[in-house]
Amino acid sequence: MDSLNSLIDGFGTALTPMNLLWAAVGVLLGTAIGVLPGIGPAMAVALLLPVTYGLEPTGAFIMFAGIYYGAMFGGSTTSILLNTPGESAAVVAAIEGNPMAKAGRGAQALAAAAIGHFTGGMIGTLLLVALAPTVAALAVDIGAPDYFAIMVLAFIAVTSVLGSSRIRGLASLLIGLTLGLVGLDQMTGQQRLTFGSLQLADGIDVVIVAVGLFAIGEALWVAAHLRRTTGEALPVGRPWLGRDDVKRTWKSWLRGPVIGFPFGAIPAGGAEIPTFLSYVTEKRLSKHKEQFGKGAIEGVAGPESAASASAAGTLVSMLTLGLPTTAVAAVMLAAFQQYGIQPGPLLFEREPDLVWGLIASLFVGMVLLLALNLPLAPVWAKLLRIPRPYLYAGILFFAAVGAYAVGGEALDLVILLIIGLIGFGMRRYGLPVLPAVIGVILGPAAEQQLRRALQISDGSLTGLVNTPFSVAVYAVIVLLLAWPLLRKVIVRRRNVSA
Repeated sequence: MDSLNSLIDGFGTALTPMNLLWAAVGVLLGTAIGVLPGIGPAMAVALLLPVTYGLEPTGAFIMFAGIYYGAMFGGSTTSILLNTPGESAAVVAAIEGNPMAKAGRGAQALAAAAIGHFTGGMIGTLLLVALAPTVAALAVDIGAPDYFAIMVLAFIAVTSVLGSSRIRGLASLLIGLTLGLVGLDQMTGQQRLTFGSLQLADGIDVVIVAVGLFAIGEALWVAAHLRRTTGEALPVGRPWLGRDDVKRTWKSWLRGPVIGFPFGAIPAGGAEIPTFLSYVTEKRLSKHKEQFGKGAIEGVAGPESAASASAAGTLVSMLTLGLPTTAVAAVMLAAFQQYGIQPGPLLFEREPDLVWGLIASLFVGMVLLLALNLPLAPVWAKLLRIPRPYLYAGILFFAAVGAYAVGGEALDLVILLIIGLIGFGMRRYGLPVLPAVIGVILGPAAEQQLRRALQISDGSLTGLVNTPFSVAVYAVIVLLLAWPLLRKVIVRRRNVSA
């Protein structure tokens, strides 16, 4: 009941004319940026982060919520129309959405994706309202060993589920942890990896790291490998669903959040795994299995609903534990820190107006997203006709402006270019970008919690496993590490018995 009353107060904040304006601007900007090839929600939020510097915190985060969900829908649009996923979570949408577009049903695919995002986002946000205060209340009792264990789980999980191999995921994580070491030691005040530069004493801003790895790295990669041509956008038409389409998709829209929300809420969950699981589930349950791979609308509706619910799930761990489970959440955590606000168990007590206004704005943003993007789908398709040289030149320009706006130092532009080259190298050798961003964000916090736990136990390693919660988390970590080996043993035994 307290959550319901708080949510009603949050709507009072979110529905003010100015905050409604920021929500609409966020949805529009997020979709416009997300609809461009190769740009996902993380890059959109990172690019537009400097735009919110002059806003008060509540308005800024309401705008971020619109950017987040708008960019997710935009990434699906490119995936369906051009077979160019704007992010990894939109890959599944291309499997069925692009064949639908080639068959002249792009309008129906876009509509199924839009309504799927709306349904998944609404259900996911309702679960956020129900679960977030409870998680926050439980998190107050979590100590340094428990927090360190959770962060280790995040590191292990993110390196295990992303990329083509665990070694590449670990290499990416080490790059992020190294970048996170730059600056002054939080406990001793000693300089680390600053090379005598006073500008580096405060460390490298997470926004610069995110923009460098995502935007600059992607632009350099595209410039190096793609020809300077642009594909013609496919005709979209009017985005209406027929009665048969609705009959085939309504169950998929409702099943998506059941799969997506839990994966978003756990450390290093993200939307990649639940979208694939949703696709497999829809394929098994569908009465039209022969259409899968050729343009089955259920294969668009279910995964898109799961992706949107997963996005709501990521806010649970970010708001209640201060743990970003996706790249977007990492950038949003940096935005919180920019305003001097630290997400965690006490956030709901210290900043109730901000938190509940943000949660209420998610509902508002969903409605605006559906109202704006269904009729504007043909407009987004026309944006895709921008020639690639102009497109990525614009990305580089906005990235440089955003990085310079962070600290007003010319050195930030040099650092941005260096990190962009690192991002280019990571793409060249197949290293996923997300573990690096997670390493930059959580690395310093994990080090601080580790040192606190060891100080409490007088340097004894048993201080890291002296609570039931930490022991349970480490058991999950061992299971994650051992699962590939166990799976091989199980498969061999099945083959022998067969």
